[in-house]
Amino acid sequence: MNTITTKDGVQIFYKDWGPKTAQPIVFHHGWPLSSDDWDAQMLYFVGKGYRVVAHDRRGHGRSDQVSDGHDMDHYAADVAAVVEHLDLSNVIHIGHSTGGGEAARYVARHGKGRTAKLVLIGAVPPIMVKTPASPSGLPIEVFDGLRKELAANRSQFYFEFASGPFYGYNRPDAKPSQAVIWNWWRQAMMGSAKAQYDGIKAFSETDFTADLKAIDVPTLAMHGDDDQIVPIANSAPLSAKLLKNGTLKIYHQLPHGMCTTHADVVNADLLKFIAD
Repeated sequence: MNTITTKDGVQIFYKDWGPKTAQPIVFHHGWPLSSDDWDAQMLYFVGKGYRVVAHDRRGHGRSDQVSDGHDMDHYAADVAAVVEHLDLSNVIHIGHSTGGGEAARYVARHGKGRTAKLVLIGAVPPIMVKTPASPSGLPIEVFDGLRKELAANRSQFYFEFASGPFYGYNRPDAKPSQAVIWNWWRQAMMGSAKAQYDGIKAFSETDFTADLKAIDVPTLAMHGDDDQIVPIANSAPLSAKLLKNGTLKIYHQLPHGMCTTHADVVNADLLKFIAD
């Protein structure tokens, strides 16, 4: 397996496909998944001649199930370790959901001189939880509920999460794919319950406002207007306004997991943004 060891001794698993001389695309997965969630994008872009890289966040997938460091600062530092180990430059960073927050923090704090463009898909910035500065955010009780369900029966919770709101399979006209549901469940159950429990605080309570303001590379914010996990009203439109060079693209009736359910649409728009 391809792994690197971070400064605090954590082994991070990563995939690295395609020509080493090609422009690299680094993918950042969402909670509580792994780099496998990017299969449809990685195969597409390696087929287009790009070098594609994706890692399993600490405590997730095949990376070490450590007790600590499940916060955005460590997540971003772990990405920096992978990028520096592979000596990547002119990089396109693409983050989904929690991975969007991770990518934004990485680009803002570590990515100067190495980053070409950034894409945020169904991403958690600027901040998910309701605060005095973000009154339209979700109440903390929503995230307390996620923690309670995870702790009570993680397997059942993840099955219901994938079967329902993540892919919009709870909508009346939806056609659920059991293979997609079980692949989501498989990825989630590979990871550490502790890392995933702590990760809820990381994705919901981290304020990315300063990160977004610091990012000066061209950035595309893509979001489905039927996203039931990261509601659009408090995310992508606000992020686009904070970015120096941001573009907002909204997808009618698409769910949070649109990279899987509508990979053809997402991939085509990603390619257009990257190639322009």
